[in-house]
Amino acid sequence: MPCVSVIMAIRNGAAYLSAAIDSILAQTFTDFEFIIIDDGSDEPATLELLRAYAARDARLKIVSRANKGLTRSLNEGISLAAGELLARMDGDDIATPSRLEKQVAFMRSNPDVVLLGGAYELIDGAGRPIRTWTPANDDATLQTHCLEGSTPICHPLAMMRADAVQRVGGYDESFTVAQDLDLWLRLGEVGRMACLPDVLLQYRQHAGSVSEKKQVMQTENMRRACLAAYKRRGVEGRYTCRADTGWRPTDDRASRLRFALQYGWWAFNAGHRGTARHYGWKAAKTMPWSTAGWKLLGCAFLKSTPSRT
Repeated sequence: MPCVSVIMAIRNGAAYLSAAIDSILAQTFTDFEFIIIDDGSDEPATLELLRAYAARDARLKIVSRANKGLTRSLNEGISLAAGELLARMDGDDIATPSRLEKQVAFMRSNPDVVLLGGAYELIDGAGRPIRTWTPANDDATLQTHCLEGSTPICHPLAMMRADAVQRVGGYDESFTVAQDLDLWLRLGEVGRMACLPDVLLQYRQHAGSVSEKKQVMQTENMRRACLAAYKRRGVEGRYTCRADTGWRPTDDRASRLRFALQYGWWAFNAGHRGTARHYGWKAAKTMPWSTAGWKLLGCAFLKSTPSRT
């Protein structure tokens, strides 16, 4: 009986998969099983890679079948899990070596905590550092953020108590996106949330665009999760998530410019000059007539960064 069941669901994505799996297998805490649901990959390299890893390490359990979607795949992983703690992981992120060790120690010392996150570093598709996010670490603030429609606990960084997840019924399969926020809100009704201040994950922001349609659905589902929580809790909530801000760049030029500038300035202010230069060039090429990209590029080359990390 392992202490932790690490759960990953993946469809294709072989380009980043080895780094993600290696980061779990290299954990300083070793009492875990690693359940990976291959959700109908049509990229042969993905399944070949998974089978090769499973042949080398008995802690891996691979399930491969037709596509059912992320939410159903995560529930399937939960149903197979033997650990008292469930740790989420995605196939394009990288866990720091002490992630599980630090999270398990905290959960053992705080039995009333049912959901635990941590700080994480944003990286881009090429692995360039963008910035670090450090969420609040107290239950009250985390609950408030969730009720406002944000997800302060990064989904692939979450650790949950298996009995609490079973108690609230796991992921709601009517949510194809924003299933994490809905589960966080329900877990927050049976126990406390917390976050560690340590950076425990490199969270990859893909260079590829995401459709506007999916972003609208994400926002609608987040609102639905919050409205259901207000009703269950008997509170008047304040939903603040805006559909027009987006969560990834879309195909239109204005969106690509906005995200290039956002990533570039984040990187510059975090002391990552090389990343800032990359996104300055990206912004300038996206809209050469806009001064915004050239300003970022000039600062990245000529101006001292506020901090060095």
